[in-house]
Amino acid sequence: MKSKNILYKRFGERAILVEWKKEIDRGVLEEIINFKEKIEKNSIKQIVDLKLSFNSLLIIYENKIKNYKDEVAHIDKIYNEKYISIKSRRYLWKIPACYESEYAPDLNAFSEIKKMNSEDVVKLHTAHSYLVYFIGFLPGFLYLGGLDDRLHLPRKASPELKVPKGAVAIGGNQTGVYPNESPGGWHVIGNTPISFFDVSKDTPCFAKPGDEVVFYEINKKKYEDIKMLVDSGVYEIEREVIRD
Repeated sequence: MKSKNILYKRFGERAILVEWKKEIDRGVLEEIINFKEKIEKNSIKQIVDLKLSFNSLLIIYENKIKNYKDEVAHIDKIYNEKYISIKSRRYLWKIPACYESEYAPDLNAFSEIKKMNSEDVVKLHTAHSYLVYFIGFLPGFLYLGGLDDRLHLPRKASPELKVPKGAVAIGGNQTGVYPNESPGGWHVIGNTPISFFDVSKDTPCFAKPGDEVVFYEINKKKYEDIKMLVDSGVYEIEREVIRD
C-alpha cells in the first residue's frame, strides 16, 4: 500500500515523479532530502539521477521502466524504511552583497512600491538567513526560502533581457542570486562578487539543499576587493557548520 502523504506519477518512460503537498515548507524539504539520501544509500544501479524541488523528487532511470507498479512499490518501501537515520552536514554560507545604486538597479523602485526607504529594505533583506530549497533555472541558482513577508513582491510583468551575474534579487516570496548573466524577471536590489557556479571546482556549486544563506552588506570598495580575490581564485566564502 502506497504512502498517503506523497503521490507517485509517471514522468515519461524513464522517470517517476514523487510529489508532496504544494507549499514551501522546511519539513517537506527535510523529508525530500531524507528520501533522496535513502535511495542513494540503497544503491539502485538503474537510477542515474535524482532531482528535487520545493515539493517533489524526480527519479530518473537509465532505461525504460519495465513494470511501473512494481517499481513504485519498491521505491515506496524505501520511503517507509524508518530505521534509516541520515544526518548530513549543513552549512550557513555568509554572502557579501553591495546594495549601492550601481549594483541595485531596481532597489529604489522596489522601495517605492513597498512604501519604505531603501535602507530599510536592505536591513530586512540582511536580517535573516535563508534556507536553500533546491538549485535550478540556471546552474548554481539557489532557490531560497524565508524572505520577510514585508519584502514579498511579484516578479516583473516584463522580464529583463540581461540580468548581470551576481545580481541579488527578489521574486514573489523568494530571494536569490543570478549565477551568470541571463534574462530574468526578479527585482535586482544588490549584487555579490561571489561566484555561485564554477566548473573548475570539484563541487561547482558550493551550497546544497538544506544549507542556509545569509547576506551581509558591503560597500563598493569592499566589493571590488573581494571580486579581485574571487577572480584570482583565492577567495574562500565564509561559512559555519549549523548541523554536524
